[in-house]
Amino acid sequence: MDYNTYIKENDAFFFELDNVLYPEKDYLLQVYYLFAQFIEYGEQIDAQGIISFMESTYLQDGEINIFEKTAVQFGLDNKYKINFDLLQQNARLPLKLLLFAPVLEFLKDIITAGKKLFLLTDGDPLKQLNKIRQVEWNGVEQYLTVYFAEEISNGSKAEALDAVILNHELDGDKVMVIGTGRADQNFALSSKIKFLSIDKLLVP
Repeated sequence: MDYNTYIKENDAFFFELDNVLYPEKDYLLQVYYLFAQFIEYGEQIDAQGIISFMESTYLQDGEINIFEKTAVQFGLDNKYKINFDLLQQNARLPLKLLLFAPVLEFLKDIITAGKKLFLLTDGDPLKQLNKIRQVEWNGVEQYLTVYFAEEISNGSKAEALDAVILNHELDGDKVMVIGTGRADQNFALSSKIKFLSIDKLLVP
């Protein structure tokens, strides 16, 4: 089945944001850069050392507890956790976030076919909105309806998906979720909605 078949067989497409529309590391690594610059200004600690540590830690272990690990490594006061968290919600990035090229083409094909396009994302709505505002959308954004699972169903994407489908009077048999990982697949299947792994779009 090629991608045109997906478009022909479905009326609406739901995308997650992180690592589906764009690589999340492009956001996080820029936030780490800005945080390191902030610390250098306030504490006279070399920013490049902090940047290198945070990048290598993220690539090896992910973003969980990355502030705490950095604070231990460089002796930072825990008061800077507030600054770190705020940066993730309101940072103005040096560089725009770029959509995966194959995903952008898929989005354009969906729009050309006159099908509905949704972004349903979980996590902190303020952080997710900050990412969305800094994506280079190439005009796609005007066709995109955005929902935050946290605001609809306290974070349950399955319940949020059901609510949006009902609100827009969509036929569940003609809806497809595009996501990544087992969690996205499970929430789509729990709502009896077709699921497409982003890997099938990104891998030639």
